[in-house]
Amino acid sequence: MSSGSRRASQFQQEREDEAPQWIPGLGMDKPRPRTLGTSFFGYVPDAFAEKTPYLPSERTPATTPGKADKEATAPSSEQGDQSSSLNGQREMDASSDEGVVTEELVVPRRVRPMVAEPWDDNTAEVSAQNRLLIKGGRVVNDDMMQDADVYIEDGVIKQVGLNLHTPGGTRVVEAKGHLVMPGGIDTHTHMQLPFMGTFAVDDFYTGTRAALAGGTTMIMDFAIPQRGESLVEAYHRWRTWADPKVCCDYALHVGVTWWSDKVAEEMEELTDQHGINSFKMFMAYKDTWQLGDEDLMKAFKTCKELCALAQVHAENGDIIKENSKKMLSLGITGPEGHELSRPEEVEAEATNRACVLANQVGCPLYICKVMSKSAAAALGQNLRRGTLVWGETIVAALGTDGSHYYNPCWQHAAGHVMSPPLRNDPRTPNLLMELLNVGDLQTTGTDNCTFSASQKAIGKDDFTKIPNGVNGVEDRMSVIWEKGVVSGKMDPCRFVAVTSTNAAKIFNIYPKKGRIAVGSDADIVVWNPHATRVISAKTHHQAVDFNIFEGMEVHGIADYVICHGRVVVEEGEVRAVSGMGKFVPTPANCPHVYGRVQERDRVNSPQKVERSPYDGPVIQLNGQGRSPVQEGNIMAVSQETFYTRGPTRSGGVNLHDSSFHVSGAQVNDKSPKRPSVKVNNPPGGRTSGSFW
Repeated sequence: MSSGSRRASQFQQEREDEAPQWIPGLGMDKPRPRTLGTSFFGYVPDAFAEKTPYLPSERTPATTPGKADKEATAPSSEQGDQSSSLNGQREMDASSDEGVVTEELVVPRRVRPMVAEPWDDNTAEVSAQNRLLIKGGRVVNDDMMQDADVYIEDGVIKQVGLNLHTPGGTRVVEAKGHLVMPGGIDTHTHMQLPFMGTFAVDDFYTGTRAALAGGTTMIMDFAIPQRGESLVEAYHRWRTWADPKVCCDYALHVGVTWWSDKVAEEMEELTDQHGINSFKMFMAYKDTWQLGDEDLMKAFKTCKELCALAQVHAENGDIIKENSKKMLSLGITGPEGHELSRPEEVEAEATNRACVLANQVGCPLYICKVMSKSAAAALGQNLRRGTLVWGETIVAALGTDGSHYYNPCWQHAAGHVMSPPLRNDPRTPNLLMELLNVGDLQTTGTDNCTFSASQKAIGKDDFTKIPNGVNGVEDRMSVIWEKGVVSGKMDPCRFVAVTSTNAAKIFNIYPKKGRIAVGSDADIVVWNPHATRVISAKTHHQAVDFNIFEGMEVHGIADYVICHGRVVVEEGEVRAVSGMGKFVPTPANCPHVYGRVQERDRVNSPQKVERSPYDGPVIQLNGQGRSPVQEGNIMAVSQETFYTRGPTRSGGVNLHDSSFHVSGAQVNDKSPKRPSVKVNNPPGGRTSGSFW
């Protein structure tokens, strides 16, 4: 009997015994046992076993994730060679023991516009993986919930409903008691970002693998050029890093860190040829990435012309620089200085200013990382005034707060350093969650940019040198479910909207992403709302050695994650393969964003008032437009025209006029002078003696 026949026979026997299901063709001779019933909804104790965090410098052939996945999935020899190559590449990206990059060894290369090579599955049972039925669950979209089955073929959803007709050999995933939701879209990540002299420790492999473990099936990363660097070259460099490594689909935003006519031309090239529809401008990071108001206006105008979405990191960089100097002069060098130098009003001022500038040119605006009540209030006020603005918050702001900056452990406090900072007001997370529910904020990301303790220690004596960034890509879905749905602040439909659908709409990839419907991509999460887990750096799939949600117990686990129609996560076991994901172009002129812009421009365009010409008298001025003056800049005043008002009918002086004038004449010279009288008595006089 062939290997494929033996597995098919075993699979059928297991199904009849109501035993677990597994993915054929991925090298698992025996499925992991699972018992239906109460334990099916419970926490799987060994789901995250052997997932201890590691740093790039600590990777060995025995513990490298690429090799572990290779052994678990038994790919072809060609794929194994690719995995080995990728491991070597990661070593080059961050090579020193301290995590400090001394030289960037990755050479940018050109890639074909808007095209990425698909993952090539060379396993024996491809057909079984291409047909999948999710049965018995409740389908949740942003606008509805329904009990329905979902049939998938060739990575696309083909049928949604009950009593579906499916071909033989279709794998069945039992989802009874579970929610079937669109895979999460993380709108804000920074994988292997070169920043402050080092590289983020989670690269596109470990980062996207962790994303899948948490139910996120697509990330949106940022290609950020240095000042003076080509935007197009930065885009190609990020594609070079990401394409061989990503385990799930990804898209790119591009940063605008300087301005010239060349930048405008490259923005047009990226929009027209490379599938980029969003550009991020920085109002912070003075002397590196910050743009002034004049350049911001030019960037906004260019985005409007290209029908692209403008994004901003909203903090006043000039104030932050001065505040940082002040904190250091006071001897405040620890992580608390980071939060003290960036108060809420600094974020709120920049948020309002960005909205005003964008509104003046009619450019739609997306505020990244709303972290405070003040910034959220500024955004809401502009939203209600009719400004076309969308707001994003991140899971760190929803799941924790800035009190950690004052922890006596420097390493713990530094692990929370990010920009804008977490706020020290414990009411902030609840408020931001409420604003997500009512629609003042629309999307959620993570700003996932992870640095190890040794990398953070670069700023042990100066908080301005601590690399900014925290984790979150793996825990975003669970934390938002816990803080939003379990707490009663939002329903499952709204959860789907803020974690997936709204992002797909804003960035013009809906309904390909962000919805369970016929024709949509088969990126799906089978969500177990009853299971719980405890978040910890000891069990997470990320490479970083710290987790800002350490010890938090959350309800809601992604029991199954389907990416491209293939089961890549099953009850906590991640079977993702590097290079499986692909680049997703985001076309410009998004109907959800620019559908209103054209009508608003037409309705609100300035109109000239047609009127008959003025034919009245016009005063004649001298060449300088000023009246002549006398020497000494004192105008001559004749005695005849001293008073500005005429005399009364009886000929008397108009008493409403003042007797003071700058000419020097303070009395009417035509009136006789009164004799002077000297009074020696005190006020009120006295009762006896002579009056004089």
